[in-house]
Amino acid sequence: MRKILLGSALLLVVFFAAYLRFHHFGAPLEIAYAGNRQVTLMSTTAQVRSPVVTVNFGDRLEVLERFQDQVKVRTTTGLTGWISERDVLSADLWQKARDLDARTAAMPAMARGHTKVLTNLRIAPGRDTPRVRQLAKAIPVELYERQPVEAPTSAAAAKPSEQDEGAPEPPVAKKEDWWLARAHSDDEHEISGWILGRFVALEVPSPLPDYATSAGMRIVGWFVLNRVNDASGNAKPQYLVLGTHGPEGQPCDFSMLRVYTWGIQRQRYETAFVDNKVCGRLPINLTHSAQAAADSQFAFQDIGGSVPEERIYRMHQTIVRRVRKEGSPAPRKHR
Repeated sequence: MRKILLGSALLLVVFFAAYLRFHHFGAPLEIAYAGNRQVTLMSTTAQVRSPVVTVNFGDRLEVLERFQDQVKVRTTTGLTGWISERDVLSADLWQKARDLDARTAAMPAMARGHTKVLTNLRIAPGRDTPRVRQLAKAIPVELYERQPVEAPTSAAAAKPSEQDEGAPEPPVAKKEDWWLARAHSDDEHEISGWILGRFVALEVPSPLPDYATSAGMRIVGWFVLNRVNDASGNAKPQYLVLGTHGPEGQPCDFSMLRVYTWGIQRQRYETAFVDNKVCGRLPINLTHSAQAAADSQFAFQDIGGSVPEERIYRMHQTIVRRVRKEGSPAPRKHR
């Protein structure tokens, strides 16, 4: 009988230990998600510690405890460990990221490129907003929407001393371009967020960069309006290119547009249309004619006046004209 009782007690201890190992008493503080490509859970917050398990971006975690900048979490398989707070996305932040994914999925891309350096993808424009994920170098991205944000300054520059009362007014704060982007990460995740524009190298089709440089234009977006055949019968895209002058942080998303068409006689791209008097806001609404493959139309909001105005342009083969809303042609812009 004693052996039976001892055996039963031993089994109870084993089952109880297993229960504590995989279930743990008490509800979690909150639900969170892994916020980096791979995150390793550690056995303790001490300097001498060992790895427990590695989780992947987006894996569901239960937050059990917080200590300074460390968070104790439990995986869906019941394993627990400590990770850095910056590698955890709250449920609210995760849902906002999902909402951005749904938003970009319904928008046309204004430009495409890749990250030039290690880059933070954030939930909103600005360096102080929560980070969704860190992107490695050379990650493909699509750009959808731009927003200028005041660049951070040092505390000394931001707070002039009382002795500077007679000094001239401080310069206007610089702004930097932030873009709503969708990143195609190397672990096959697609995630949307805001990225600092100068950390992206645009992949502008050749020979458009050469044309833009000669025109003193910094390209911010481009679109294929239609296609025509060259002398060999190969389809050549004809482009709408958007650009601006000067540094980043401009009030206009673009201040000039150009249309480049394929010249049949010279067998090269030619500037077919120029409009340098715009203050355009993205997105560009591009539509193609169902009746004529060579016909297309693009429109955008011009915010240069006291009231935003919709501008509409139509292209027939290689001819581009601005039209009024009623459909009557407006005077063509001179080059």
